[in-house]
Amino acid sequence: MASDLEKLAKSKGIKYFLISFTDLFGGQRSKLVPAQAINAMAKSGAGFAGFATWLDMTPADSDMFVLPDTDSLIQLPWKKEVGWFPGNAVMNGKEVAHAPRNVLRRMIATAKTSGFQMKTGVECEFHLICPDASGISDPSDTQSKPCYDQSALMRRYDVIAEICDSMLALGWKPYQNDHEDANGQFEMNWEYDDALVTADRHSFFKFMARSIAEKHGLRATFMPKPFAELTGNGCHTHVSLWKGNKNLFDEPKGELGVSKLGYNFLAGLLAHAPALAAITNPTVNSYKRINAPVTLSGATWSPNTITYTGNNRTHMIRIPEAGRFELRLPDGSANPYLLQAAILAAGLDGIAEKREPGKRLDINMYTDGHTVKGAKKLPLNLLDALRALGTSGSFQEAFGNEFVEAYIKLKTQAWNDYSRHLTKWELDTTLDC
Repeated sequence: MASDLEKLAKSKGIKYFLISFTDLFGGQRSKLVPAQAINAMAKSGAGFAGFATWLDMTPADSDMFVLPDTDSLIQLPWKKEVGWFPGNAVMNGKEVAHAPRNVLRRMIATAKTSGFQMKTGVECEFHLICPDASGISDPSDTQSKPCYDQSALMRRYDVIAEICDSMLALGWKPYQNDHEDANGQFEMNWEYDDALVTADRHSFFKFMARSIAEKHGLRATFMPKPFAELTGNGCHTHVSLWKGNKNLFDEPKGELGVSKLGYNFLAGLLAHAPALAAITNPTVNSYKRINAPVTLSGATWSPNTITYTGNNRTHMIRIPEAGRFELRLPDGSANPYLLQAAILAAGLDGIAEKREPGKRLDINMYTDGHTVKGAKKLPLNLLDALRALGTSGSFQEAFGNEFVEAYIKLKTQAWNDYSRHLTKWELDTTLDC
């Protein structure tokens, strides 16, 4: 397809292409390439200085080139003269081992050797706030229980409809949009697909939501906990494993319609949850969502224990129906590619080791969790999660030492930077101790 890109651009009215990659912190980095140069760029890649982004490199490293995945073109619905390519990072002729899309592609290849294909769907929650981040953008959105509020949803109709229209035009098959549990918070859902397709769409969705919000004079934030008293932004992920057209998790005779293989996969997520959290909840702010006190609405809707259940939203994993489960741990700051890679790595380990998840808990973990003996807690902060990742032989084997070391190094720097800051609460409570 690369040799036809210039011709394709003319037929679609594309003047420029964004060749994009996602760094370890989830930042989207791009070069804007005129259509007349895209054929050559597709062969050689767009050049970047990796150290200038959140990758573990130095100024002395060679140029990094990002080769566009030419089969994954997305034409910007709100600016049709621009096309977007997700890309794969290479340096000195070799793939950059710790580049997130490369990590996911390797995990997908590993799964393929066993005949497995992971399909996923993500629920992207976000707040529409004022451009200066002074608060939510709708002054009338003040209910203590605003979830599904029709009036608040329709006051933001122009933004939500334009995003949904864009997904329809792109063929993503969106099927519902709603006002979520927090004031100013929304969620938009589209059909599940192959893990790499979902990751690319997840990455693009965040870019699209922010761009269209800006077009309407607003700001979209996926920050896990932008407001202390309100429910945070999750990124619940629905997971199933396939072989051809067969859903390997679907078993009518299995408990809750889930196969033995499905429970092995689920058990892998439970077994590796502390290390998994370093990927699915990758910021300091993440732990103000999963360890939050009760919010204005009466519930955080986020897990704090490593447990699973049936159709019950107070646990880390729920089984809403036969053939799939929902991981409720990830938040809005999760790197779209590393999120999928980490789920697949933990799940494949569960299958390989024939792990058992134990008996499910059909209780309200928010009110009755204290009655469960031995229920393990999720990490209390980013540093604890990074330490768990650093001692996880399974993740090191799956992702490779280069990725694990790079990720922990840069994320620990972020933790140390956070730790240098004094908060008003510390000053108010400790000055006269």
